[in-house]
Order: sequence, then structure tokens, then C-alpha cells
Amino acid sequence: MGFTTYDSLRNTIKLGLPVIRFGNSKRISKTAIDEFMKSHTVTVHPHKEVVKND
Repeated sequence: MGFTTYDSLRNTIKLGLPVIRFGNSKRISKTAIDEFMKSHTVTVHPHKEVVKND
């Protein structure tokens, strides 16, 4: 079974993304998304691969 966009969104909300309930729907402000992304951003350094060409 694959993941859907809704599954990803639901998991992100569980991690703390703020949601505004508006009637029967949920809304997320752009500011909330930007702040959430800033606070959950990590820097990944790729492993350097050394190749010997003897």
C-alpha cells in the first residue's frame, strides 16, 4: 500500500503543524507552514565517496 498526499499531511499535522478548523474543513496558513518547515529543517551532508583509480 502506497502513501497518499493526505497520509503525509495527516502525519505532518500529528507532528505539530497548526490547523484551523473552518466548518467541516481544515485550513493551514502559509505562515504556519513556513514556520513549521523552518523548525523541522535539518541539514544533511552527503557521504563523500572516494574512488581510487589505480
